[in-house]
Amino acid sequence: MKKMKIRFYSLILLCLLILTPSLARASVSSIMIDAESGSVLYDDNADTLRYPASLTKLMTLYITFDALEKGKLSLDDELKISYTAANRSPSRLGLTPGKTIDVRTAILATIIKSANDCASVLSEALAKDEREFAHLMTETAHKLGMKNTTFKNASGLPNRAQKTTARDMAILASALYHHFPQYYTWFSIQSFEFEGKTISSHNPILKDFAGADGLKTGYTAAAGFNIVTSAKRGNHRVIAVTMGHKQAKERDQKVYAMMDKALTQMERSNKVNPKALKTEINRSVKPLPQAKKVQKKTNSLAQNWVIQMGAFNTYQAALNLAQRNHKKLSAKMSAGKIYIEKSNSAKGYIYRAELAGLSRTNAQRACSILKKQNQSCLIKQALKAKTYAQR
Repeated sequence: MKKMKIRFYSLILLCLLILTPSLARASVSSIMIDAESGSVLYDDNADTLRYPASLTKLMTLYITFDALEKGKLSLDDELKISYTAANRSPSRLGLTPGKTIDVRTAILATIIKSANDCASVLSEALAKDEREFAHLMTETAHKLGMKNTTFKNASGLPNRAQKTTARDMAILASALYHHFPQYYTWFSIQSFEFEGKTISSHNPILKDFAGADGLKTGYTAAAGFNIVTSAKRGNHRVIAVTMGHKQAKERDQKVYAMMDKALTQMERSNKVNPKALKTEINRSVKPLPQAKKVQKKTNSLAQNWVIQMGAFNTYQAALNLAQRNHKKLSAKMSAGKIYIEKSNSAKGYIYRAELAGLSRTNAQRACSILKKQNQSCLIKQALKAKTYAQR
């Protein structure tokens, strides 16, 4: 049985590992495979290097499932929550340092809530720390044939060195499907209960596409909107990946068209004509209209004031302060958007915690509130718009 699995998976890798990664900046990267044979049905810039965002969690889950299968973990094991894990940036479940969470709940939260804190808890249970776990993630990726992937953390939080390709993500999704069928069904679960609350999925494809049963969405400002998903109709199953979209609706429209057109062809004749399929997909995916700019230039500049609240040696420390103050100020006023400004210094990089996109009046009011709480605050006007750093 083991030899059959190795032989079968080698066939999938042979179908997928065709091209080398392009360093060119493609607008969007996509790929779709037949889940059973591994045949590539559609690809478009599939080997362009990209940031995975929360698609990273699929590898964290792969290693967790492997540990469960080997008896290193059980679903009822209680895992200790470290201060580091509990203080990961959102999205998170809201764990308390020093307490515990069972493996089952940590897995569900990682899949459904895309909880960064739970991904860190799982990583710390399987390695000395998350940094060592990231080495294990990369090593596992390369063993699977994901030759163009490097992981730096368990969650997908921003790191310039954390890269992958759509093709490599298809390999990972295929590995999850074939290696862990007993856990693969978890990717279709749309909600779970935690401390008396219902936590629901924000993957719209599970609700909107008949037969969809996985896997994971991902977003950061640098990565754009990503998704790895799968769907089945009759005896046919496809795995689809699309990455780098500017809008979530654009991403969903693309992956919906990819799977629908492929499964329709497969139902009709039990095979796919890749050339015809690509034409059908491209015809059905239309660019979404961009939001119109209704404000005049002078009006936009009126909302371009920034408050700077502190400078740190790490991105995470700056982000933590910005998020705390944004939450605090949002209860009283329009608090703008979080921005982390990175600059060089003699000792390395400096990360400044800022709130941007404020009117001058709101910037002054925000600083007044923070200074009354003995916090540092500096007001300045930005020369150009600043965007949200990390969601």
